[in-house]
Amino acid sequence: MARKITLSIPDMLHEKLEDWRKSFNLSKMFQDALSEAIQKKEEFQKRLQNDLSMSETIERLKLEKRLSEGNYAENGRLDGFLWAKSAHYDDLMYALSFDSAADMATDERLSACFGETIASDYLMEQSGEALNKHTRLFLEGWRTGVNEFWKEIEEKL
Repeated sequence: MARKITLSIPDMLHEKLEDWRKSFNLSKMFQDALSEAIQKKEEFQKRLQNDLSMSETIERLKLEKRLSEGNYAENGRLDGFLWAKSAHYDDLMYALSFDSAADMATDERLSACFGETIASDYLMEQSGEALNKHTRLFLEGWRTGVNEFWKEIEEKL
């Protein structure tokens, strides 16, 4: 059984429709478009209900967060290790003397080593508050990389 419904369209579209009315099966076009739109909505709802429970979604986001944060730390570690390989001995000793990522970020001598890398993430408040999370992770990784390099070569000097 078919049911009739009434649709509204703008005047401009109606004028164009009148020119082409005989070349379209409007009922079929509307049914196809409506069926496709409903199918997309139903599939989306099904994915929300069946595929991903809220706890699964939270677990997925936690994993992605760990990976994202891990990338900052790992990139910092690799950059620090590479920097240490080519650093002057005095600069290396200077970098090894730092205990805090925040102190490294504000140090003019060291910030030149990684300043370009963290420039977009580096947010120091005017009041001197802490680094943003990603910058801190990168700098902690950078320190780790420098320390790893030093441990490798320390006994050979």
